[in-house]
Amino acid sequence: MPLRALYVDFNSYFASAEQQLRPELRGRPVAVLPVLAETTCCIAASYEAKHFGVKTGTLVADARKRCPDICFVEARPAVYVELHHKLVEAIESCLHVERVMSIDEVACRLTGSDRKRERARALADQIKRAIAARVGSELRCSIGIAPNVFLAKVASDMQKPDGCVVIEAADLPGCLYGLALRELCGIGQAMEQRLGRSNIRTVRELCAAGREDLRHAWGSIEGERVYARLRGEEMAELPSRRGSVSHSHVLPPELRTPPAAFSVMHRLLQKAAMRLRSYGCIAGALRVKIKMRNRDCWERRVLFEPTSDTLKLLETMDGLLREFPQKRGMQPLAVAVALSRLNEQGHRPRSLFDEGRPHDRLNALIDAINLRYGRNSLYFGGAHTALNAAPMRIAFGHIPDLHAL
Repeated sequence: MPLRALYVDFNSYFASAEQQLRPELRGRPVAVLPVLAETTCCIAASYEAKHFGVKTGTLVADARKRCPDICFVEARPAVYVELHHKLVEAIESCLHVERVMSIDEVACRLTGSDRKRERARALADQIKRAIAARVGSELRCSIGIAPNVFLAKVASDMQKPDGCVVIEAADLPGCLYGLALRELCGIGQAMEQRLGRSNIRTVRELCAAGREDLRHAWGSIEGERVYARLRGEEMAELPSRRGSVSHSHVLPPELRTPPAAFSVMHRLLQKAAMRLRSYGCIAGALRVKIKMRNRDCWERRVLFEPTSDTLKLLETMDGLLREFPQKRGMQPLAVAVALSRLNEQGHRPRSLFDEGRPHDRLNALIDAINLRYGRNSLYFGGAHTALNAAPMRIAFGHIPDLHAL
């Protein structure tokens, strides 16, 4: 079974990007925050910070206790996206990038003589040198090489930072036995519990299970696909269906009032509506959520006739926000909006009372102007207070447009 996949995983990407761009941070423990506030948490940590136990999700106060010398920096998503494209170009100079998996992970296909172990290892070294020369020496990566993308990703996690691991057919399945179930892509907490109910608690037991056993454990054909991947077989990617479009934001101290929080939510919903239209989708449900400083949480959800019209979505949200309890001293800490029950625009059922979509041209015009001239060129007034809040965020598997709202 030949080596078919080479997987590049950038180590502590956001923190490494800051160390590359700011030489004074190199060699120092660094944590990246969504906003510079004591009430938030780390979204990335450098390896120097990880040495002290600081990781993604660590609260700022806890990070300070574990590492008094830590440097906190505010995330710069647009910068990370720009660097991402430069990194892909550097890899492309050595080997074609078949698929961008996320902002910090890409998969490449090996063909011909590149499938030989020595040649694949040489390509990995070449990629590392190209990244250092063309983008920066602080942006190190771990590379996995294996018979399929699934195992190549597993291999890329086995030796960090700056490692390179090759898994060949002869190494399987023994080379996987030292891993925990959660270290395999696609196995989260819920799936781990389901596997436990099928008496599968280790990777060794997972590899020993039969095809039908895994189909039963997963409750779908995905179990059979996992069975094949663990044995190095290539599996075609199944088409995925987008389930929701959402945005959230931790509020900076100056915006922790209900009116300012509502303005941020207007901005978030306008961004979500623009994304929704870019996917050619409509939504039939809206959920809004406000987390308070005292840890209370207020949440509402409503169903409606499917639409992608920003004005209609904003009117719907305003109706929900009128239910927000106006108590003295209420201090919102974070807000979120989510559009769900998605369908393709062309599959929209027409109502007997449908009077057409009079705002389609307006939405298209606003989208076009913002894409051409930059975010905030045109917007609905409810977001005015929050124009400098809720900047671009980077979700797993989605590389945002630098010019998007």
